[in-house]
Amino acid sequence: MREQQSRTLAVGRVVKPHGIRGELVVEVLTDSPELRFASGAALDVQRRGEDRTQKLTVVAARPHAGRLLLRAEGVDDRTAAEQLRGALLVVDASEVEPTDDPDEFHDVELEGLRVLNTGGDELGRVHEVVHTPAGELLAVRTGDGREVLVPFVSEIVPEVDLEAGKLVVDPPEGLFDA
Repeated sequence: MREQQSRTLAVGRVVKPHGIRGELVVEVLTDSPELRFASGAALDVQRRGEDRTQKLTVVAARPHAGRLLLRAEGVDDRTAAEQLRGALLVVDASEVEPTDDPDEFHDVELEGLRVLNTGGDELGRVHEVVHTPAGELLAVRTGDGREVLVPFVSEIVPEVDLEAGKLVVDPPEGLFDA
């Protein structure tokens, strides 16, 4: 298996502000929300395309319409909450236990995998896992430097082999065309 570096794992995504007192609507991306969003939990805020992160300390969290409403230190009004819209809430990968589900993967396990088509031709490498409201996308960096976003669904990604450091894609026609 590939050596894991000090990387981060997404545990939530800020969907939008809620109300005027700085509450955040958070889409949960972890199987342990009671642990990750407990009062006092420290999370990093990560925005796509930015290297820097900011710290966020959970004050309280409660379920709301299939998501969480989260209050955090220093996020005291709607304006402050709005600045976090779309940001990922992440933790250090070393803090997370491996999953026992063979069809479930942490972002860091997928990043760096070789991407092969069903014929065995190498198409590129997984550069990043992108979390969207519609689901996860694999950002694949091709040999010519392009980035192709591949929906991470079993119909398109039928095989993930962490031990071999690869995944197989059966992309729709034209997805990898320049």
